[in-house]
Amino acid sequence: MENKKYDAAIIGCGLSGANIARRLSQYAVKIAILEKEQDVSFGVSKANSGIIHGGFHHNKKYLKTQLEIQGNALFDQLKQELDFPFKRCGIIVAALQKDEMKTLEQLFQQGMENGAPGIELCSRERILSLEPKLSPQAVGGLYAPNGGITEPYRFVFALVESAVKNGADLYTNFSVQKAQLINGFWQIQASDNRQIAAQYVVNAAGLFADEVSALFGGEKFSIKARKGEYFLLDKQTKAKPKRIVFPAPTPISKGMLVIPTAEGTVLIGPTADDTDDKKDRATSAKQLEQILEAGKTMIPELNPADVITAFAGLRPYLGEDFYIEPSKTAPRFIQVAGIQSPGLTASPAIGEYVKNLLKEMGLTLPKKPEWNPFVPPRPRARECSPEELDQLIALDPAWGNIVCRCEKVSEAEILQALQLGHSTLDGIKYFTRAQMGRCQGGFCSYKIIKIILRETGLSYQEITKQGGKSYILPAAL
Repeated sequence: MENKKYDAAIIGCGLSGANIARRLSQYAVKIAILEKEQDVSFGVSKANSGIIHGGFHHNKKYLKTQLEIQGNALFDQLKQELDFPFKRCGIIVAALQKDEMKTLEQLFQQGMENGAPGIELCSRERILSLEPKLSPQAVGGLYAPNGGITEPYRFVFALVESAVKNGADLYTNFSVQKAQLINGFWQIQASDNRQIAAQYVVNAAGLFADEVSALFGGEKFSIKARKGEYFLLDKQTKAKPKRIVFPAPTPISKGMLVIPTAEGTVLIGPTADDTDDKKDRATSAKQLEQILEAGKTMIPELNPADVITAFAGLRPYLGEDFYIEPSKTAPRFIQVAGIQSPGLTASPAIGEYVKNLLKEMGLTLPKKPEWNPFVPPRPRARECSPEELDQLIALDPAWGNIVCRCEKVSEAEILQALQLGHSTLDGIKYFTRAQMGRCQGGFCSYKIIKIILRETGLSYQEITKQGGKSYILPAAL
């Protein structure tokens, strides 16, 4: 039975866990990443809206606000070092009624106090010039030019690839079931009896951070799941804004957004409904109708005919602020819990914050001279000129086999995903965008399954959508 020893183990590999792992990989310490799903980012992070927030939505008294401002500033460097999409398209908050301008004035003042760079309170003419797709009913708005968009799963994939290249060990399908402190090491056991030992443990388990805390004898708290439903619109929609469009917020929600995604589609949502079921990702016709209606008040050109899919994600709710601090009841155990919005934006700063906590707790962190921050960008068929694609095909004919027509994804890119361990249909989708286009995998899923079979030796019955029991072709075949 495996029982490898580590300096630190990170439980959960979403945005927080991945950023913590990469930050620690810069030092000469042994790091284990423990993820209960078959692939990283398959929990809360995969259904994140992908917004890099502008630093004005929350009061500066909160830790999450401080980390949001710090994290936002790190994305330009991260984009240079890692292979993931990121654009600073800017954020606008639209006031459609005069009384909403009072809320926006408060947000502007809050943003100024937070140090949000470039924030601007806008007249009707100014806000319509910044976003021509905006409803002519707009009376003014707020503009945060440092806001941006990314693909959260691609960001996690790149962070983990960097951490692993720099010595971190990734364990997937590792659902922590037992933990015991013996002779200075936490003995951590998974449901399949695999074991590792670690001196320090970081609890970044998202929706299940409360259960992990209980296993280690940490604080007792209860994570609530807050469900958000979304619509995704085709790249060809005429309703695509240039910038992320927020409505004036309410006391419980930032409202329904219209988001031009990093890869050209348009996202509308999310709702915000508490649920007792941490696996409830069902969508409802009623909620989705409300999403479209709310979106059309801001962007009138939104058309239901452009919708290509609907989905729901869950985010952990614990309180008004992030809960990031050493446990007072479990030795050498750090809580990273309740990370909801602006968790994506804050995540690089969370990595730095947790690294500093570990150092204060006694973990020695000698610099690693050979640390390499770069994950070189990979070519993608959809981004290549005809001449560039011809050159790639000359080196490898798999570049000439376009598997996903909607997103122009080649067989060579599917093979890259498999080589990096993304062996489920969703893992390949998030890495390559195959199955993300207009047909939502209707034409390419079968081709991808054939490639998985050929390259992995799995049987038809073993192919899954996202690991576990999400079999595509069970039993009969």
